[in-house]
Amino acid sequence: MKHQNFILIISGPSGSGKTTICKKLLELDKNLFYSISITTRRRRENEVNGVDYIFISKEEFLEMIRKDELLEWAEIYGKFYGTPKKPIFENLNNGKDIIMDIDVQGKRNIERNFRGRVISVFLIPPSKEVLIQRLKSRGDLSEEELFKRISLIDIEMNFRWEYDYWVLNDDLENAILNVKKIIDVERLRGKFIL
Repeated sequence: MKHQNFILIISGPSGSGKTTICKKLLELDKNLFYSISITTRRRRENEVNGVDYIFISKEEFLEMIRKDELLEWAEIYGKFYGTPKKPIFENLNNGKDIIMDIDVQGKRNIERNFRGRVISVFLIPPSKEVLIQRLKSRGDLSEEELFKRISLIDIEMNFRWEYDYWVLNDDLENAILNVKKIIDVERLRGKFIL
């Protein structure tokens, strides 16, 4: 007997630790598959194509929309982001649970497509000031991008009410362990398939 595979969505404001926590969870749990988003934004110096994101042109992205190859997509900060269908379905069919780092709009679309199979976690920063400091210390955002992200913090925080769990990320190791506990509990209480 095994649990019905699920999709774990990790969301939170920019700088809350979503990507870092997802990557650490992959190291801890070999039954997780990380959904790599497709984007039209410029690749940052420290990012690897196909690992951090799949970087494509706007034309390629629009073609994927036309061919219905995306589970969800959105325009964020003037750039397109989306989730390709094929790897999600392949990994669910192969017994993996999926972990995704997406915003609330993407979460809503995934929930519509996978009713009853989505677990959502919202990462809470210790304070707005700490979050702003994290964004500034990244060093990979232009002044304009930084301003946009800071101006959206309060709006993004208001969406936390739509999530199953909240995890405070004031200590990275504790936050990782708390999300891992959520995964373990959801596997135990999940619907089982004979």
